[in-house]
Amino acid sequence: MSGSSGGSHSIDGPKKARIEIIPLIDVIFFLLATFVLFTLSLNKIQSLPVDLPAAKPSATPNPEDDTVILQVTDSGSAYWNRELISMNEIGPRLQNYKSSSPNPHVLITGDERAKIGSAIKAFDEVRKSGIKQVSIETNYRASGR
Repeated sequence: MSGSSGGSHSIDGPKKARIEIIPLIDVIFFLLATFVLFTLSLNKIQSLPVDLPAAKPSATPNPEDDTVILQVTDSGSAYWNRELISMNEIGPRLQNYKSSSPNPHVLITGDERAKIGSAIKAFDEVRKSGIKQVSIETNYRASGR
């Protein structure tokens, strides 16, 4: 009795290992497609050069600049160009300033202990007066400066 009872041997002898080429082709196409997509994403992005303005720390003030510096304090008062005023005087002064200046500009700032509510009240008064050019300084100044 020869032949079929051995299990691992067939009539032709031991089974030979085979290399399946179909999965290998799939993997190669996947790598090729990934490489192509990656190289296409490496294109140089075209952009425009932009010259950003630089701050001038030691700039001398312009004598023709009539910007009003409105500084609020923690005590509920304000400074109008270093002149101590009450918060109630801001509205009438802004109206006079707008009517007398051809290009009114207001800088709102605060001292080191000023509350944000006081700055918002000052900003609202500037808005009510109709002045369009308003700046808010983010650094604090000593009172009255």
